[in-house]
Amino acid sequence: MRCLPGVGPKSAQRMAYHLLQRDRAGATRLAAALTQALERIRHCELCNSYSEAALCELCDSPRRDRALLCVVESPADLLMMEQAQCYQGLYFVLMGALSPLDGIGPKEIHVERLIRRATDGEVHEVILATNFTMEGEATAHYVGEALRARGLKVTRIARGLPVGGEIEHVDSGTLAQAVLERREA
Repeated sequence: MRCLPGVGPKSAQRMAYHLLQRDRAGATRLAAALTQALERIRHCELCNSYSEAALCELCDSPRRDRALLCVVESPADLLMMEQAQCYQGLYFVLMGALSPLDGIGPKEIHVERLIRRATDGEVHEVILATNFTMEGEATAHYVGEALRARGLKVTRIARGLPVGGEIEHVDSGTLAQAVLERREA
């Protein structure tokens, strides 16, 4: 349990003891659910988010604007964008941000796959919606330069979000305003 984010040694121990002492059936269900998720869930072929099918529901939807591609760091950021109901295009999920000190470079965040997706002929604008952290800013700069070099229009969400803040933790109104007031990156 300690391998989960935000779970310290004592909390992990309490959870493990609870499952072993009071809820063995729950432990079995949890193990089965995790096994099933690992077997069924994969990356969407277009957006790189998680999906049980080759294409996730968003990428498969005919109602989405295929000329817009929003780049986010994580599936949680994608969900926050969807909850804000301010964007009707498609997404690409990097599954991280550039962090050379942690060994995370362009390959680890699938930049080449993003470039192929963005240059497929359908996309006319790429909106960079990475976090306003040092890593998110570096990622937006790197990705923006790579896409502009290929002739694409690249915008960055506006700074309605707090500097150092993460999209996942922002209220819907602030996020919606940031998307509406995006600018050239």
